[in-house]
Amino acid sequence: QEQLVESGGGLVHPGGSLRLSCAGSSSIFRLTTLAWYRQAPGKQRELVAGISKDGNTLYADSVKGRFTISRDNAKNTLDLQMDSLKPEDTAVYYCYAPGNIWGQGTQVTVAS
Repeated sequence: QEQLVESGGGLVHPGGSLRLSCAGSSSIFRLTTLAWYRQAPGKQRELVAGISKDGNTLYADSVKGRFTISRDNAKNTLDLQMDSLKPEDTAVYYCYAPGNIWGQGTQVTVAS
């Protein structure tokens, strides 16, 4: 069974930064598009950012200019650099691969 494993979550003050990482198998990273989603308490899971195998990216409007998604196909890793964090970014963040492959999630909390 394919797996994705996230790391890097935690507690940060507003305006701070965190970097999330996701590791998986080479069979997953051969897939075209990978993505980060998040789910805040009481809300639906939403797309944060996606990246194609060639490096083309897309972002939710709420994170444009603050978050950067990247991937290393040689190392089989997917990262999300999050800067200028806001309290509304608080959520569990999941990495995703086509075929309904999800990581276990990592908590990000932005609070004073």
